[in-house]
Amino acid sequence: MRTFKNWNEACWKGYKQIGMKKKGGKKVPNCVPEEEIDEESEYKGRKVKLNKPIRTSENPNKKFKVYVKNAKGKVVVVRFGDPNMEIKRDDPARRKAFRARHNCDDKKDKTTPGYWSCIQWRADAKVES
Repeated sequence: MRTFKNWNEACWKGYKQIGMKKKGGKKVPNCVPEEEIDEESEYKGRKVKLNKPIRTSENPNKKFKVYVKNAKGKVVVVRFGDPNMEIKRDDPARRKAFRARHNCDDKKDKTTPGYWSCIQWRADAKVES
């Protein structure tokens, strides 16, 4: 069993420790991928959470929005999703067809709507209202 003397070095490269968790009756570091960590930042004078899709109400043309940092470090909003269509991700055949049709394995840029649409079509993706 690995022992941790310095908790800051407990996680792998690209992961960050967010508290502790119990595993096998012992407390161990909770290592989370850095891209999944909800950061808070400022967008037009408001505090917003980064990389967390939310339903949009002010824009009737899109269903969801997400705040992300672009390559220059500026916070931008990415809007995506058709408000007139339902996401039927619970059907494995539909999920597989959508992800294949949109080449979801190749989408890596978080500042594009396609990336976030593919994230929404994962089996475990849920959006808070």
